[in-house]
Amino acid sequence: MKAFLIIDVQNDYFPGGKSELVGAAEALENIEIVLKRFRAAKLPVIHIQHINTRAGATFFLPGTPGVEIHSNLTPLDGEDVLVKHAPNSFYETGLGDLLRLKSIDSLVVGGMMTHMCIDTTVRAAKDYGIPVTLLYNACATKDLSIMSHSIPALTVHNAYMAGLNGMFAQVVLTKELQI
Repeated sequence: MKAFLIIDVQNDYFPGGKSELVGAAEALENIEIVLKRFRAAKLPVIHIQHINTRAGATFFLPGTPGVEIHSNLTPLDGEDVLVKHAPNSFYETGLGDLLRLKSIDSLVVGGMMTHMCIDTTVRAAKDYGIPVTLLYNACATKDLSIMSHSIPALTVHNAYMAGLNGMFAQVVLTKELQI
């Protein structure tokens, strides 16, 4: 069985939040489309919520509005919500056990941030033998910099998607998704 894994679509990533991403609104729209399809087909939906407990963290802080899952994706009764404190959605969350318990053998993944929690989780899924369909236009990231080089968010996004495609996931547009 296939499940939709929605990673870290939380208020701090949107305008007014503490870590706004490029393309968050567009990614949200595409996640909503896929979420409706999964709900209509009565397929499992798993929400991942990052609560930052790391010293010096500046966003996803416990008890703040920014840590909440975006209201457009409010989990329904019966949809699992797992809390994580690290980029990998499998790390100390029980996600692997949940997938086995529900006989889920493949994932469709969307969410935020492409270069961090999406990348880390998709690579971990490969380690666990779980095939992933990664939704190119249902993920968002931000501009990065290293050694005085600025890397625009679209370049970051494309580089990570290209690196994951094939070996770690099948990268598709939401309109191409088969469920």
